[in-house]
Amino acid sequence: MLKRYTAAGAILALLAVAFGAFGAHTLKGHLSEDDLEVFETGVRYQMYHGLGLLIVALLSDRLGETKLIRWSARLLLIGVILFSGSLYALSLTGLSAFGPITPLGGVAFLAGWLCLALSIRRSAKS
Repeated sequence: MLKRYTAAGAILALLAVAFGAFGAHTLKGHLSEDDLEVFETGVRYQMYHGLGLLIVALLSDRLGETKLIRWSARLLLIGVILFSGSLYALSLTGLSAFGPITPLGGVAFLAGWLCLALSIRRSAKS
């Protein structure tokens, strides 16, 4: 798990930098201010959770590869795909059908962080 999710976190962070540059340099003249802000929100949350995924992967080495730690990593990754992905799609296409997907990603983020907190709490009791 450690190598796979560490690599995934690093790739998410790398792509967040690339998408941020793309938004700032290429999309700025082509999207409305509102759509650009939506795109940038996707980039910001992708970076936060890419770094979070790195933390979870590194903590798995210390806490052990438990079910909660694995679910934390999975849910953060799913959250990026659903939350940031839907914001990218919404801002680039203008299709409002992507809007209802975003909160699902937010719930995945919350669940991922909760799994991490529970995993840390359980390891502290051991």
